[in-house]
Amino acid sequence: MPQLRVAMAQIDTTVGDLDGNVAAIREWTARAAADGAHLVLFPETAVTGYPVEDLALRRSFVTASQQAVGRLAAEIADDGHGDVTVVVGYVDQHEERGRPQNCAAVLHGGRVLGRYAKHHLPNYGVFDEHRIFTPGDDLLVARVRGIDVAVAICEDLWQDGGPVQTADEAGAGLLAVINGSPYERNKDDVRLDLVARRAAEAGCPIAYVNAVGGQDELVFDGDSLVVAADGTVLSRGPQFREALVVTDLDLPAAQTPGWEEGVQRVTVSEEPVPAFTPRVSEVHEPLPDVADVHAAIVLGLRDYVRKNGFRSVVIAVSGGIDSALVASLACDAIGAENVVGISLPSGYSSQHSRDDAQDLATRCGFEYRQYAIAPMVDAFLATVPLHGVAEENLQARVRGTTLMGLANQEGHLTLATSNKSELAVGYSTLYGDSVGGYAPLKDVPKTLVWDLSRWRNAEAARRGEQPPIPENTISKPPSAELRPDQTDQDSLPPYEVLDAILEDYVEGDRGRADMLAAGFDGALVDSVVTLVDRAEWKRRQFAPGPKISFKAFGRDRRLPITNRWREPQASGSLTPPVDVKTDAPATEG
Repeated sequence: MPQLRVAMAQIDTTVGDLDGNVAAIREWTARAAADGAHLVLFPETAVTGYPVEDLALRRSFVTASQQAVGRLAAEIADDGHGDVTVVVGYVDQHEERGRPQNCAAVLHGGRVLGRYAKHHLPNYGVFDEHRIFTPGDDLLVARVRGIDVAVAICEDLWQDGGPVQTADEAGAGLLAVINGSPYERNKDDVRLDLVARRAAEAGCPIAYVNAVGGQDELVFDGDSLVVAADGTVLSRGPQFREALVVTDLDLPAAQTPGWEEGVQRVTVSEEPVPAFTPRVSEVHEPLPDVADVHAAIVLGLRDYVRKNGFRSVVIAVSGGIDSALVASLACDAIGAENVVGISLPSGYSSQHSRDDAQDLATRCGFEYRQYAIAPMVDAFLATVPLHGVAEENLQARVRGTTLMGLANQEGHLTLATSNKSELAVGYSTLYGDSVGGYAPLKDVPKTLVWDLSRWRNAEAARRGEQPPIPENTISKPPSAELRPDQTDQDSLPPYEVLDAILEDYVEGDRGRADMLAAGFDGALVDSVVTLVDRAEWKRRQFAPGPKISFKAFGRDRRLPITNRWREPQASGSLTPPVDVKTDAPATEG
């Protein structure tokens, strides 16, 4: 039976950096060639980065992508690797309609020998491809060293029938699928089940290569797979880091096809590979749940800082759990020497919070400064008299202004510290604690904040290091400290209850009746739902942050700001509409 050494290069590309991406593809192709690979697979639109969004609507961008692929093919040959077959994603256009297409190219001998356009264009969650791209029609089957290799792209695997079924009918010996599949909690198991099921349907092994890296609010986790037709995992790549996943396969020899509708065939090479002794491939186990969330956030943060040209970050460290976790994540992502923590105590800041902030800085090793905001607040109040919630929010806004001023002066990226639970119910001050260019905890509910903090401390202890987060920060009741003896639970239910309701309402899109049937208290549901609905305008102005859940705020969840729909109450009537001119959440003025 013919053999093939397949290398899957799960690499970290940058949207729009075509030259940099091409250079990376050449480098990883050279590594694969040095390892004896005959076929190298790169992720979806690796040439342009993924997702390109509306860049694909610019003719100049599509032309640059087309030219980059042609140049890449020639340069790989110039590098001495023209005998290696490369499958790589890029953006092309439909020959007749002139519309952009999400494509894969087959490169060999300095030329582009074949082209495949993605059939199924996702239009749900974070994906918006149906609006941008034109779908393809035909399956591409490339004969590589006497083996027929069918090519598909990402969503083509998630939909029943289509290219998978056609690959089976075409007698493909291998189905190569290039992907840009974003990370979500527990998605690795879903992917593995999907690939195993599709391999059985295609009647051949599937080589599934996935991207790695952060792109705005998305994180790609790698976890590339080769799965046999019987569901056996032949190899599995690591998560959250670049890697070359090499697999030796015994595959059936290509047969002479008859006439086929919907199949384009190209011959790359007929000569079989000389027999060799297969190597045992690596099968990396996925990370445990909290560990992989931590790795996803760290990677997303590192790439956002690096790809947007920043070298350092600044964080308001209050002594609370959210800012402590963000500071720890930042040190893990870019190094403590590139992190600046600012303590901004007011007249209501407790001494233990100031001590906890100082302890955090000592443990993590980042630069620590303290600026008291009470004189600034007093000066403002002497000019503009504010009271109650407005006065509380003023303290947060003075902190935000101070933080952004330092960021502007010194060239830092400001990290917002609010978590998903606070963002959901509007428990943050616009232009105050919500300021920042990136929000690492944007998709992390408060209960998971504690889990991540405990896990990070335990991981440090396991490695013989000092835990980064002070125990007192983890154990004390959370508080905004904007008035005497304030705690979050003065105005919010316990976070374990709040997060359970938010998971149903935000991620599950469940209505009031469904939540009552699930056992939640009706008055509590009404209160939380009202807070969530009223805070939509705030969330629209919040910084981007890494997606880790099925439904993150931002691209995943699109609701109108001006919106009088309210969940029906027990009587069947609707709650009174909110007058957006006069009514505002209790934490915002």
